[in-house]
Amino acid sequence: MSTTRDAFLGGRVQITQPRVGYRAATDPVYLAAACPALPGQSVLDLGCGVGTAALCLHARVPGLRMVGVERQPDYAALARLNAAEAGADMTVIEADLTDLPADLRQLCFDHVVTNPPYFAANDGTASRDTGREAANRAETSLGDWIATARARLAPRGWLTLIQTAERLPDCLSALQTGFGAITVLPIQSRSGRAANRVVIRARKSARAPFRLLPPFLVHEGPSHAADAPDFTPQAEAVLRHAAPLALG
Repeated sequence: MSTTRDAFLGGRVQITQPRVGYRAATDPVYLAAACPALPGQSVLDLGCGVGTAALCLHARVPGLRMVGVERQPDYAALARLNAAEAGADMTVIEADLTDLPADLRQLCFDHVVTNPPYFAANDGTASRDTGREAANRAETSLGDWIATARARLAPRGWLTLIQTAERLPDCLSALQTGFGAITVLPIQSRSGRAANRVVIRARKSARAPFRLLPPFLVHEGPSHAADAPDFTPQAEAVLRHAAPLALG
């Protein structure tokens, strides 16, 4: 497999990932920034890919004990490589989330982070690349994905996920069982445009009410007007300097 070496968080995180196929961009960075993990806590990354979200979280919060689950062997191998090179306490397990190993099913975590596939099995046109197809198109329902996360969370543990805005209703429906304190942060590329991503955080067994936050604005101005980055100060802080996303 041909790979590239890519920097995240202003170079704090270095990731080896496939040159062709699913490639991590900003979504796992937002996911990591939204997770409220504290030093010494445990984190499960369901569908960890090459480990980008987990390692961005590791860069911001020291001393985490992490487990990643990835069903694609090539991506799982790269996640192990990336974790080792980052010095992260991360075990990567090659498995399907519908058939987790027995020893993992005995564990509970303080946090689960996940970036479920954005498309249902029958949506759109399939990619010719098997890695991109597996990462972007679900063979497991979003409801089952969230149910697996709930089962692996400790009481009062936090689930943090990122999804397309159009699948927000599906996420909220699945979170009605066993979760409360549901908070949604829309990610808006530019002012005046519809949000295309949502970050969602929910707490197992909580009773706090639902909250919809103002959008997180990524870029300045209505369009890209110069050959230079045009991140808002908030986006610059999250994407380049490892600042957390404030979800309250």
